[in-house]
Amino acid sequence: MLGYIVIASVLVSLMSLIGILFIGMRGNTIDRFLEHFVSFAVGGLLGGAFFHLLPEAMESKNPSIFTYVLLGIILFFLIEKVLHWRHCHKGHCDAHTFTYLNIIGDGVHNFIDGMIIAASFMTDQRLGIATTVAVAVHEIPQEIGDFGILIYGGISKAKALMYNFLSGLTALIGALTVYFFLGDSTWLKDFLIPWTAGGFIYIALVDLIPELHKERKPGKLPLQLVTVFIGLWTMWGLRAVFEH
Repeated sequence: MLGYIVIASVLVSLMSLIGILFIGMRGNTIDRFLEHFVSFAVGGLLGGAFFHLLPEAMESKNPSIFTYVLLGIILFFLIEKVLHWRHCHKGHCDAHTFTYLNIIGDGVHNFIDGMIIAASFMTDQRLGIATTVAVAVHEIPQEIGDFGILIYGGISKAKALMYNFLSGLTALIGALTVYFFLGDSTWLKDFLIPWTAGGFIYIALVDLIPELHKERKPGKLPLQLVTVFIGLWTMWGLRAVFEH
């Protein structure tokens, strides 16, 4: 179990280096890639919440499940407010002001991702794999956006990659914290799993979908919808595979 948790956390941490693929690209080229990644992440996060996390949480028959989902939404809102957790996916933030706060906020974000991954694996190995996929598809546009913010804030590309990677490693710390200190499986299923579902729903609806609304060209809508449904289909497909 610990091996799966470590591998999954490290893989998610490595997503922080994806910016290296875009070093030689212009901003408008990166934006075109991000549009597709963001759409896919919307489907992946919503699919992770509704196809995997919520059905798993409901197996405990805890009447407070949906209260914890709402709590997850509210807590993720507070995290963004207090820590300036930045979900800027096109690098158009006030980067000079928030460059280093972004690094700290991203570290907290990744720490929580690690907690989510560990909790999912400790509940069920199949749920852990599905949750890792959902976290990873969100990390792609998130980390590219973070990379863009750091570059825009005046940090060299090499240092931006290094800072992104160091903040990404906090996912492993979060995962190990849950595994060694918060390992009560009943608590995980009754609280942390539905809380995670609320967080996924919040990120998809509050952070990512508004990015899609910034695209005003009607002709782009079909491609956005298709990409969202590909994300949903991916998460549904994982569930179908696991059930067999």
